[in-house]
Amino acid sequence: MSRVALVTGGSRGIGAAISVALKAAGYKVAANYAGNDEAAAAFNKETGIPVYKWNVADYEASKAGIAKVEADLGPVDVVVANAGITRDVPFHKMSPEQWQQVIDTNLTGVFNTVHPVWPGMRDRKFGRVIVISSVNGQKGQFAQVNYAATKAGDIGIVRSLAQEGARAGITANAVCPGYIATEMVMAVPEKVRESIIAQIPAGRLGEPEEIARCVAFLASDDAQFINGSTISANGAQFFG
Repeated sequence: MSRVALVTGGSRGIGAAISVALKAAGYKVAANYAGNDEAAAAFNKETGIPVYKWNVADYEASKAGIAKVEADLGPVDVVVANAGITRDVPFHKMSPEQWQQVIDTNLTGVFNTVHPVWPGMRDRKFGRVIVISSVNGQKGQFAQVNYAATKAGDIGIVRSLAQEGARAGITANAVCPGYIATEMVMAVPEKVRESIIAQIPAGRLGEPEEIARCVAFLASDDAQFINGSTISANGAQFFG
């Protein structure tokens, strides 16, 4: 029987690439999304991967959404907490709302995504928790105090979960992408992109599929002894 994988933020960008890679690896994949119905419908039509709408910042919505996924596909064996937002602004101009919105989605959203599936993983003595952090959670970034704080916190989550889950056959790891050629990054002005690429020794942006391959490996049986680790996929921009 195929294992079930849930990818939050799984219908666009890096999340879409992860969903496709896991399906190709033989998983039954559920792609969560928050609000872009048109993009989610197009993704479903193109890939055949079922999509489920809920806001990961809401615990009860997450719990209900995951219950629906498990009713449709079976117990979740692999959870990829990828959903995230930015509200970039220098700290002295940052509002409490801009802080809280990012905390609620990027940090609390990981709790809301993993917590409902954790008991089942413990009972079945198998689980894969993979959190998509960021190079900016490792090194910090101007105008991203809120975002960097959440992504650093995500690394702390997996290091702690790894210790709690190891004896139950559960691994928890983080992937920290550098700058990836997603729709969001490609939409910034060309001069800004050039300045970003100038900071990357590889001389280019990463591709979503390169992050997806990291995730597919961590989800596999080959990675069963890798636990509490952080994979930095950033073209040698930073060594965390």
